[in-house]
Formats: sequence, structure tokens, C-alpha cells
Amino acid sequence: MFNPGKCNECGICLSSCGYADFNEEQARDQIRNLKAGKSVSILTDCITCMACNEFCPEKANPYDLILSQQEAHGIRMVPPEAVDMIEKTLGGQPSQVVKGDPDKPALCMCTMEQALPSGLLDSSLFEGMTLARGGDFFSRIVYLHTGMESVVKQHARDFIDSLTDVGCKEVVFVHADCYVLAAHKAEEYGIKVPFKPVHIVEYLLTQLKKRKTDIIPLNLRAAWQRPCISRYTPEVEPLVDELLVLMGVTRVERKYDCKEALCCGLGLRSTDVERKSKLARLNFEDCTAHQAEALIFLCPGCYAALGKSCDAHGLASIFLTDLCRMAIGELSYGSYPPGT
Repeated sequence: MFNPGKCNECGICLSSCGYADFNEEQARDQIRNLKAGKSVSILTDCITCMACNEFCPEKANPYDLILSQQEAHGIRMVPPEAVDMIEKTLGGQPSQVVKGDPDKPALCMCTMEQALPSGLLDSSLFEGMTLARGGDFFSRIVYLHTGMESVVKQHARDFIDSLTDVGCKEVVFVHADCYVLAAHKAEEYGIKVPFKPVHIVEYLLTQLKKRKTDIIPLNLRAAWQRPCISRYTPEVEPLVDELLVLMGVTRVERKYDCKEALCCGLGLRSTDVERKSKLARLNFEDCTAHQAEALIFLCPGCYAALGKSCDAHGLASIFLTDLCRMAIGELSYGSYPPGT
């Protein structure tokens, strides 16, 4: 939620943007006009990476202001047919709860299971957990990339209620987007969350610490494809680093990482293919220039957008859950592009 009381109109959020070309004076003008409800160029220049929230030194959440004004001015970042597809293929999925050990957390699979590595649920890391999947567990946080946050708000209570009905004290979210709704956005919307939301990185770190003696160090140099939604959860970044170190993985220090991380460009695939290709090229060149051997993914969207192209750049494409399975000997090291 944008906090106008914290915003001093310094312009740092937009002058730091890697996709729009504003100097500080222009950025200040953009923010002032946004706050006044005017339509300005950032509303269409925005790539929806959410980075301005993290750039803001006052934590005023300027991206949330951009979102609200995109919706107010009828600016959608995806074509109408894409919205129809989202609702039919994701929101329309049949729901299922598979009961497991009541003393273990539930695992929310959302509706992204088809975009995740095959065999994920075969891992001992998730053994015995109650599974929640299907349309009732679709957070719709994807609409934070479309200028349509009202859709997220509209369905948020049903999402939380569905997870509450699962009956577990803790819920682990395979999709970091869903975690953001439960752990952050729900409170903004005035929704009480009666269970403890657990980020998938936190869960994996806890599990591997318990199985430290099982870990076979991977001795791997890897780049981290940071999900855009991580701008809402910067507190998770130290956990990512701790998890990678625990597995013997060196996170290469490169240009496009941490606050400067590049969006995968998935949302541009039908609106600006040239820009999407440029982002991918810059990302891959940055990985190889810093001698990364693999690109590690957490977001299913990023995995779908970039995973299949990794091999052409000499990089293994590895989802974080698979990386953890490799570290405990459940999988052999290798590239697992989407659909395999």
C-alpha cells in the first residue's frame, strides 16, 4: 500500500529505475503528478518489476501508487485475452486438498504446479505434508503485474479462508507470490490470517539444516534469478544466501542482482518482444561474464521465460527445490528446463 505520509517526493524511486529514463527532477515531477492523480509516462513505461518499492529510502511503496493509478486511468499491462486466459486456466482449476500429517505444515501449490519441476512432490523434503492445490488456492498476485490490484483484493479473503479451512497451523507457499499475499498484502486489505505463512526459502533452509549431515556440497558457481515479488520481502534475501552457502553454492556477484536484479520479461512476451529479448540477453551475458555455471530460479514465471534458453548460454537451468534435492542426493546435478 502506498503511504503518502512517508513519501517526500525525492524521486529516488524512479530515477533509480532500470527501465525508464528519468533524472531526479523528472522523477520528482512524475511522483508529484502521480500523487495528484494525473496520467504520466511512468504508467506505460513501467515494466512492473516492483523495484521502486525497494529503491524508496522511506519505504513509501511507490510501486503501489503506480498500480493504483494504472487502474484509475484504465491502463492494463496485458491484453484482455491474457486476463481471460489467467482466469480460465488458473482460476478455473479444480481444487484439491490432500490430507497429510496434521503436525506438519500444509504445502500450498497454488495453480502453478504445471510450471514447476516434475517430481517435486516426490522429494523427502515435502513428505507427509498436506497439499492444497487448484483455483481456491490461486492468490491472483499475478495481477500486481497488470495494473489490476483490485482483482487481488477482490479474491484475497476467499484465498485466505480456503487456506484456513485446510486446518494447518502453518502454510508453506511454493510460489513466493502467494506468500506475499498471506504475509503482507492481507494485512493491508484488513484480512486476518489465522495461520503462519512460511516462505519456501525459509522452509527449505530449515529442512536442510536438520539434514546437514546428508548434504553433498555442490561446489557450484551460480547466479540467482531474483523474483520481482521479492521486492516486497527483502528480509528473505539473507535466507537465500544462507541456503546457497549451506549447499556449497557460491552466488556470483554480478551487475544484475540484489536491488539491481532484472525482470525476466515474461509479461512482455505479447506486448514488447524486442524488449523482453533484450532483458534476457543482458541477464545471460551478465551470468556468463561472472563465470556462473547455473541460473537458479524460484519463480515459475521466470523459469518458464528463461529456463529453456539457459543451455544455449552454457548455463544449467535449475529450480531451487531441485537444487536442494541435488544437495541431499535425491537428484543428479544437471539442467532441468521446464516441462522435463
